[in-house]
Amino acid sequence: MEASAYYAQFQRNLDIILDALQAGLDLRTTALEVSLPLEIYVLCEVLNQGGGQFRLSTDGLARVAEFQQQYQQQESATEAIMRRLLEDKKAMMRTPEGRVLTKEMLIRRLEFFNEAARQVNVMRTQSSLGSPAQNRSGVGVAKFQK
Repeated sequence: MEASAYYAQFQRNLDIILDALQAGLDLRTTALEVSLPLEIYVLCEVLNQGGGQFRLSTDGLARVAEFQQQYQQQESATEAIMRRLLEDKKAMMRTPEGRVLTKEMLIRRLEFFNEAARQVNVMRTQSSLGSPAQNRSGVGVAKFQK
């Protein structure tokens, strides 16, 4: 999928993730419990590098709702920042690992949210069908009990 497609789906993907969290989807047994807050933090850093005004005061999965609230308050400005960053092939930002292209940082975040929304949809479908939670399903347990 191209960066423009990820960008076009970003609001939808964010809504899917937040809706699932508000509906009570349990992410404690998945990597999303840790990766979602981290990716939101990095996305805020990228957007702030482009002129955004995102300030996170919560930890954990509460960051998803906090970010969405701030995103909706400054939606048009944030979308303009994203478009500008995606079009700029030379903008760089400093990270703990060194200097990286801001465009690439944004694209990776947009890809992450696309994949996270897909994963959350699968989990919601499994839950609605009555599938057991993966950590309690028993799959592979016999292999580790020996």
